[in-house]
Amino acid sequence: MTATALRTAAGAERPAHRDRNVLCWLAAYTASMVGDSVYFVALSWAAARDGGAAQTGFVLAAGAVPRALLMLGGGVVADRFGPRRVVLGSDAARCLVVLAAAALLWATTPGLWPLVAVALVFGTADALFLPAVGALPPRITAPGQLARVQGMRGLAQRVATVAAAPLGGATVALAGPPGGFLAAGALFAASLPLLIRVRMRELAPDDRAGTADGAWRQLTDGLRYVRGHRVLAPLLAVMAVTEAGFSGPANVGLVLLADERGWGAAGMGWTVAGFGAGAGLTALLVAVRGRVPRAGVVAAGAVLPGAAALATLACVPSVVWAVGAATLVGLFLGLTGALCGALLQTATAPAYLGRVTSVAGLLTLGVPPLAYPLTGAAAGLWGAGPVFVAGAAVSAAGAAAGLAVTGLRRAELPR
Repeated sequence: MTATALRTAAGAERPAHRDRNVLCWLAAYTASMVGDSVYFVALSWAAARDGGAAQTGFVLAAGAVPRALLMLGGGVVADRFGPRRVVLGSDAARCLVVLAAAALLWATTPGLWPLVAVALVFGTADALFLPAVGALPPRITAPGQLARVQGMRGLAQRVATVAAAPLGGATVALAGPPGGFLAAGALFAASLPLLIRVRMRELAPDDRAGTADGAWRQLTDGLRYVRGHRVLAPLLAVMAVTEAGFSGPANVGLVLLADERGWGAAGMGWTVAGFGAGAGLTALLVAVRGRVPRAGVVAAGAVLPGAAALATLACVPSVVWAVGAATLVGLFLGLTGALCGALLQTATAPAYLGRVTSVAGLLTLGVPPLAYPLTGAAAGLWGAGPVFVAGAAVSAAGAAAGLAVTGLRRAELPR
């Protein structure tokens, strides 16, 4: 499809939230994200049923390893063969492996190692899917609509997070882990025809430069491209450091904080809901508004009040105050995430989108969990409160460093 046809189909003048092509992609993405979350619920219950907490953690970690190790390679594959093919192939592979897991669990009690195998295959498919799906938006809409698309994507992620927990829990409660796997497979299957219907722009010949090179050369070329880019290098640094400061306190410290303060699981749940509500509201605002002026400054600058709100969680007197602080964290860091995603896709040359997206995924999804044991150890020594202060300081330092870079300060989204 030509660029002119894309402007007509994807709507250069039409807002992305009114564009059928974008909405079709969004529906497919949402179904896939809900399926992903339901799969993890089913896998966790299957592992817990056949073993204890240690075996459950081992099975879940098995899926995370190929996702982290192979994600950069997934970006090369997306750029080499095109993200559309890779998204369809990896989504179909996830569907098949999950349905096979459902059949296996219905037929027998497989034990630990078959579940590990399922997690490994699924994690490998995820390492291909995540960079490819991140490279799709510039091919389905006009550059001026990418901020709006990122807001819509963020909103879809929040909807998936809210919907998946009760859906996964209900299916596992009614039909056991096999039912959960079956529900996840059905959601992946539902996303495939929607993805097939999405119309995409083919790259111009100049944008395919380097696709005939070997895979290793493509990978190193992509890393050099990121390192030498005046916007992408500081932007990815801000994304990585912000997520490093936020991820440990939010995923590990919050559990320990709720236990220390006597809030219980309900209090922790309300606080997590505050994070999600704030981020969802920001995603909705960006989706409706579209372009945000001085996006580079706003993206990095929003981290600072978000970090301040994160630090206040160390000293809030009650759950009500914790929910309020968490909502502010979600608002500001959600704005950062939406704008960083849009800037990443508008600043990146089309031929490098898969590889740049894979670097971003590795820095924000693959690396931060490695610090979780350190977060837990620090909370054990000094309490959960200082963990939030330290995480806020890390995020704020990353934002300050990003604001000091001229290229990021001057970064703008297309009109």
